[in-house]
Amino acid sequence: MSVIAANLQAVKNDIAAAAQQAGRAPADVILLAVSKTVSADRVREAFDAGQRAFGENYVQEGVEKIAALDALRSQIQWHFIGPLQSNKTRPVAEQFDWVHAVDRLKIAERLSAQRPAGMPPLQVCIQVNISDEDTKSGVAPAEVPALAQAIAALPNLQLRGLMAIPAPAADPDAQRQPFAALRALLDQLRHSGLKVDTLSMGMSADMDAAIAEGATLVRIGTAIFGARS
Repeated sequence: MSVIAANLQAVKNDIAAAAQQAGRAPADVILLAVSKTVSADRVREAFDAGQRAFGENYVQEGVEKIAALDALRSQIQWHFIGPLQSNKTRPVAEQFDWVHAVDRLKIAERLSAQRPAGMPPLQVCIQVNISDEDTKSGVAPAEVPALAQAIAALPNLQLRGLMAIPAPAADPDAQRQPFAALRALLDQLRHSGLKVDTLSMGMSADMDAAIAEGATLVRIGTAIFGARS
């Protein structure tokens, strides 16, 4: 077994343990392998070990990797998880399956307009600045309901849910608080009639807390691929 395959299995075991501890089915938590700065060959190695969802932070790097692994395109789900500028929306709309960091309507409108005809709807999450950090992207929690309704009305997009990267916290209870707040926001959207099902939250340091609060997708990179170059 390769190092990446062994790492993947260890991460999946950790996810399963956290889910069971929270009284959830492990299958309800998707592992998104964060492959930014990772070569296409190493992504292929993870693919060969059974991984199918990969997350990229940089548009050009992601597009090049998608092209390099074109033979696997029908089997890989590519997620764009980095901040997205309006002048970079077209390649993302044309190449990716998911976008996790939509934080304003202008970005969503451009993604919708630039999604090629014949492709499935682009799956999108709204990024929420759940810890109210000056340095972090994301919409304020109070603005989420109106933005969600506006995005849900756009053609060529499917609003799936919410994403957040909370401020770091060492204490597990402190880690859980922002995740609980994000889950409450998703529940609010559901009660308003929106069909949303995704909480993209939790990374290596706070994955257990995120899963305890209902994460459906966790983003893990270095624990799978090793330290980034």
